Amino acid sequence: MTIWLTRLVPDVRTREARRDLAGAIGMHRRLMSLFPQDAGNDPRARFGVLFRTEDTPAGPHVLIQSTHEPDLTQIPDGYGTTLARPLDALLDAIRPGLTVRYRCVASPVRKPGATTRALYNLPPVVALKGTAADEWWFRQADAAGLKSLTLTSHPMDTIQGQRKSDNPTATLQHIRHTRTQFDGTAAIIDPGLLRTKITEGIGRGKAYGCGLLSIAPARQPS
Repeated sequence: MTIWLTRLVPDVRTREARRDLAGAIGMHRRLMSLFPQDAGNDPRARFGVLFRTEDTPAGPHVLIQSTHEPDLTQIPDGYGTTLARPLDALLDAIRPGLTVRYRCVASPVRKPGATTRALYNLPPVVALKGTAADEWWFRQADAAGLKSLTLTSHPMDTIQGQRKSDNPTATLQHIRHTRTQFDGTAAIIDPGLLRTKITEGIGRGKAYGCGLLSIAPARQPS
């Protein structure tokens, strides 16, 4: 199975690009328009679509990963530039002991049990920040076959908004995901687990810009 990585550079001078960049829900709709529309109830999962918006000196870029090659002809004229390439060579190079750089924007949470929720009046899902978010990441890294060697993390803005359900009689769905960006280096322990997590993503909010795990070989000291 080929994994595709697409870089989309929106032209912020266009109204459509500015609108999509203003919210992860709008960007989700835009990106899903690049994939077949007859894919059942969860096309994002079927096509393994994950994305992350990054601020760069040249402006915002959107990284899109998928298990299906996107149809870039669906991008409106003037919207921006795109480049898609397969990740086969990178994934084939994964081996135990290799040191890699990683980045993941994720939504770290914990789900307390019913007794704990009642005792402390907690919601079903509790967002984690600071040291608690870092500890969450170390657990996720372990589950992804990585031994984290270094870590830098910082909180990002919260994704929130309303999403229309496919059921016309249903009420609006309220979307809210706190986000933290995790960067660092790690040693690969289990290549199989790592490939799975790269493909499936990490944590919640995968439809809205969370969970994309990116790796690259770490530079060796000269």
